[in-house]
Amino acid sequence: MVRKMQKRDIGTQATGDTGDNNDNTAERLPHRTSEEKSQQTGSYHGRDFRIQSENSSIASDEDKSRPSAVEIDTYIDFDDLLPEIGEFGCYQKMLFLLMIPFCFISAYVYLSQIFMTLTPEKYYCFVHDLTLIESEQERKELSIPKLKDGSYSRCEMYDTNYTAIYKAKNRTQFMNSSLPRIPCREGYVFSSSEAFFTANIEFGWVCDNDFYATYAQMIFFLGSVLGCLGYGHFADHCGRLAALVSSCSLAFFGSLFTGMTKNFWSFVVTRLIVGAAYDTCFTMIYILMLEYVGPKYRTFVANMSLAMFYSPFTMLIPWIAIYLHSWRSFALYGCIPLAFGFVSFCCLPESARWLVSRGKIDDAIDILKRVAARNKRVVPPVYWKRFRESCELFYKEEFEGRNFTVFSIFKRPRLARYMVFMCLIWMIMSLLYDGHVRAASVLDKENVAVVFTIACATELPGDLLVIVTLDRFGRRWCAFTFTTLSGLFSLVGANLSHPTHTLVAALAGRFFANVCYNIGLQWAAEVLPTVVRAQGISLIHTLGFAAMLLSPPVIYLSNLSLSLMLNTLGGLGIVGGIICLFLPETLYEDLPQTLSDGNNFGKDQRMWHQPCCGEGRRRIAHTKHTWHEGSSLRTLSRDEFRSKKLHRVAVVKTRASRQYAPSFVSVSRGPSLLSQGTEILQRVQNLRQDSTHQKPK
Repeated sequence: MVRKMQKRDIGTQATGDTGDNNDNTAERLPHRTSEEKSQQTGSYHGRDFRIQSENSSIASDEDKSRPSAVEIDTYIDFDDLLPEIGEFGCYQKMLFLLMIPFCFISAYVYLSQIFMTLTPEKYYCFVHDLTLIESEQERKELSIPKLKDGSYSRCEMYDTNYTAIYKAKNRTQFMNSSLPRIPCREGYVFSSSEAFFTANIEFGWVCDNDFYATYAQMIFFLGSVLGCLGYGHFADHCGRLAALVSSCSLAFFGSLFTGMTKNFWSFVVTRLIVGAAYDTCFTMIYILMLEYVGPKYRTFVANMSLAMFYSPFTMLIPWIAIYLHSWRSFALYGCIPLAFGFVSFCCLPESARWLVSRGKIDDAIDILKRVAARNKRVVPPVYWKRFRESCELFYKEEFEGRNFTVFSIFKRPRLARYMVFMCLIWMIMSLLYDGHVRAASVLDKENVAVVFTIACATELPGDLLVIVTLDRFGRRWCAFTFTTLSGLFSLVGANLSHPTHTLVAALAGRFFANVCYNIGLQWAAEVLPTVVRAQGISLIHTLGFAAMLLSPPVIYLSNLSLSLMLNTLGGLGIVGGIICLFLPETLYEDLPQTLSDGNNFGKDQRMWHQPCCGEGRRRIAHTKHTWHEGSSLRTLSRDEFRSKKLHRVAVVKTRASRQYAPSFVSVSRGPSLLSQGTEILQRVQNLRQDSTHQKPK
């Protein structure tokens, strides 16, 4: 869905950012002792802005013409810059409010398909020869057989001569329940009390043709899979804003032409187009929002945007459909908000991270300066200079270094196992969530709008529960608990005889499915290493859409038995919860950045590891990456670095000074920046001491 989603490219940006939200500062800044940190703390918002003059007492006259050690040593990343330009100021609040129309777009694109193909509850076979009989009850008695419960069949009629019945003076003699039965052959009569005129009613997708609605739902998700793959490539090459505008445009024209379709094939083609836009039309604004928000606000903003905007719109969708009454009107008028995507270029900024990745560093800095100006923050020029140099170095290293693909994950056994488990968990969570969303339309067919609204209302407390529990009890046990509870309540509901009790249990299963779905994508972003995080998340998200292809067939099982449908969802929840226990906990952990880190991640955790109850670790020694330099854009492992510049900890020159540097510290040919008692010398000595106790990778 859109949901929550939506969130494929959150792997590219936002999911990576969400994962970085739990990284400690040491992952992005050089490793320093507490004494060094206190020495290097500047007066401007806790940042280090000391320049060359501080080193004048320890450097020669020749050194004064060179950049300071701090300028060379420190890399400024986006997460380092955000506190200076404002983490959640006026600009970010404006972006937060601009998510409102896109949340409606997301809810409409995802849920409109359900109501357009909603199967009516009351109908029976149409018999043309009996249309002139005024009494509907008499027509049913003459043509429609009764079922065991006393109701009239919806898909069968008597095989007899209806012309003779109509002309007979005494029609009651032809009322014979022992007559042979045949499927409806002249169409159907639908109840005038139906609140919404669906495509199923217009095209006759009921009884033997009811599979057409299921196929239409599946083709919608097929479009989502294709769109997920296509727009991932498009967004990387043309920009996040371009992907947002084009996907909204695609959804607009797809919905517009949906209201003009005349048959099944034209209907599914337009829904395939709308499905291709689904996910992207929300995740791009979701990414932009999270990118410009500071790390400590991202969990709050990510979940509150869904709780405050997305959830209320999902509750509103069925009532909009009922108000418009017809599926064609719903398709035509409902797409009007999609036109907001056309003006996104005027309201939204481009992704600054994407601009840097494409070498457009000046454009990225211009946007960030506008953010600082709107937030009324003043950033010293030296800080912009360091940020520019960091971006230029990163851009150069991207082209000089090695490239990693999602297939690199499967070269490391433990990391490959994590990837397989995460794919399975996300597919189960996606199928479980989407299955429960669609189940609301069949749990009580006489009160679909009311039940659907109540089911969607569970989104809000579910989002709030994630905020309260996820950073307290950890990802693993939360995912296990909520996924298992979703499965258990579904199983309980399947085996209850009273319809109201079954409905309540199924809604409880829906509530916990909401919670586990919110956990899944963030957890995947934290388990996967930085160097393959974007591609890994994209693959996982695509497989999630592929799993959603199975949710319409699962809901179709309700035509056979409601218990069979709920038992299937319950079994999926139990299996998914068990698999969650085989992934590592990421709360309070230094998240992996390289393939080697990912392969070693979680090795020291015991099976019952629970962050809120203690570390739960095995007592083994850890290898510290003491030579890691600053930016979270960089990798750590020596055999996976993108450029040899990544090993530079200090600029060293003279033979005498080399004795203080460990073997992996690069040595330049420039003038020395080391002298006795300096900060740089102290850092190198600390590195040398660490290297004598542990061998670097």
